[in-house]
Amino acid sequence: MRGLALTPQSIPAVILAGGRSSRMGSNKAFAILGSETLLARVARRVAPQAKSVTLNADPDWPDALGLDLVADPVEGKAGPLAGVLAALLHTIEHHPTASHVATVAVDSPFFPPDLIATLADSIRAVDEIAVATCESREHSVFGLWPVSAADDLRHFIAEDEKRRVRGFLERHAVKRVNFPAIETLAGRFDPFFNVNAPDDLIAARAWLEALEG
Repeated sequence: MRGLALTPQSIPAVILAGGRSSRMGSNKAFAILGSETLLARVARRVAPQAKSVTLNADPDWPDALGLDLVADPVEGKAGPLAGVLAALLHTIEHHPTASHVATVAVDSPFFPPDLIATLADSIRAVDEIAVATCESREHSVFGLWPVSAADDLRHFIAEDEKRRVRGFLERHAVKRVNFPAIETLAGRFDPFFNVNAPDDLIAARAWLEALEG
């Protein structure tokens, strides 16, 4: 029996784009895949799944595509957990009735179209976290995060030098939700495939062609 009625329509989503893009050599959010940037593709993919979409990025971000922008609340590029904290704080301020916020990565253009609904279906308590997996690989930046975890996350970022997502998850009740690999004529691949470097972008274009072919 479900202990919490959590629906995608009640969940805001935040696109995490606060990384350095050092391996790409330029801001990977603006890398072109097909006819659009990674940011545009990810925003279009997540919008039907959530109550609203916000962009976590630097304050001087050049083009947010009309999305509300929320910066990391801590300085120094503190990693993905800083983006998650930004998402939690933004949700507390702007969506006071929401129990959770969803996060997705700007460099992963193929994540499932039912991502948020499937994660939400696994949640049984207001303080649970749900993260995505595929074939035993954890993709924790694709997750549902309870707003009740905001204070603990703030302390964790301040006190833990490594700031590893796994370290934070170990402090909480977590549901790990498996998503199947994507089948194409060119083979199967992880829907959470991410574009970190130019070679990854070449591979992403090949997977997109296989999907559209």
